[in-house]
Amino acid sequence: MTEGISRTAFEIFGIDIYWYAIIIISGVVIAMWLSSREAVRVGLKEDDVTDFMLAGLPIAFIGARLYYVLFNIQPYLSDPIQIFNLRSGGLAIYGGLIAGGLWLLFFCQRNFIPTWLFLDIAAPSVLIAQAIGRWGNFMNQEAYGPVTTKNFLENLHIPDFIVENVYIDGVYRQPTFLYESVWSALGFILLIFLRRKKGLLKEGEVALGYVIWYSFGRFFVEGLRTDSLYLFGGIRVSQLLSLVLFLGGWFILIWRRKKTDRLRDYDRTQGKDQYVI
Repeated sequence: MTEGISRTAFEIFGIDIYWYAIIIISGVVIAMWLSSREAVRVGLKEDDVTDFMLAGLPIAFIGARLYYVLFNIQPYLSDPIQIFNLRSGGLAIYGGLIAGGLWLLFFCQRNFIPTWLFLDIAAPSVLIAQAIGRWGNFMNQEAYGPVTTKNFLENLHIPDFIVENVYIDGVYRQPTFLYESVWSALGFILLIFLRRKKGLLKEGEVALGYVIWYSFGRFFVEGLRTDSLYLFGGIRVSQLLSLVLFLGGWFILIWRRKKTDRLRDYDRTQGKDQYVI
């Protein structure tokens, strides 16, 4: 890597504290705050979000790590202990979403919380957390794209500090971290706007909107990245998953609208005593 912005924010007792960790934690805290406020607005308790996150956050990190290791297994076969070396990097968003989603299903059933409603509460917050988290990749000089020119980057009208920090190993790189961050931030704004339009969205459609929006953008961004995880035949794992999620999201959204006559408007105040979907 070329010398750029330091990965280290500060030291505590001789241990480097990386910007990556600070940025990820900041995204999580903001997501929890936003989700808690929305939970109260629609009739749930603020503690529901906190209780979910107490186990959900470590489960999501474990899922993100396992996803990365599973599809990049070769380096870990000779030195398995490195699986636990999170300071070396190697977390995959999709792995975290899958593991966190499974925990959410269990949590909602156990606590009699409407599952689709809880997903709707969480979805925009997850998007903004992802938008923030990608800046951790920027600080680590990772998740970048193919070689490009300084002129191309300057024509994007992005700040100079971004241009200089994607100068890696003697060449300028496409800032794919930035593309995904901006896409996620725009998705957050869009979902918040649509969620507040009375009578527009049914319960569950904010979450499905998240799936459709994020997977669409990730499909194209993943095609540019130089650090993708691959299946056999050179198929990018996250690109294939994005395609499946995009098509699946649309299918479920259309199917629910056509086949279900019990769908509630999202903005209708509800509590735990309502039915669980």
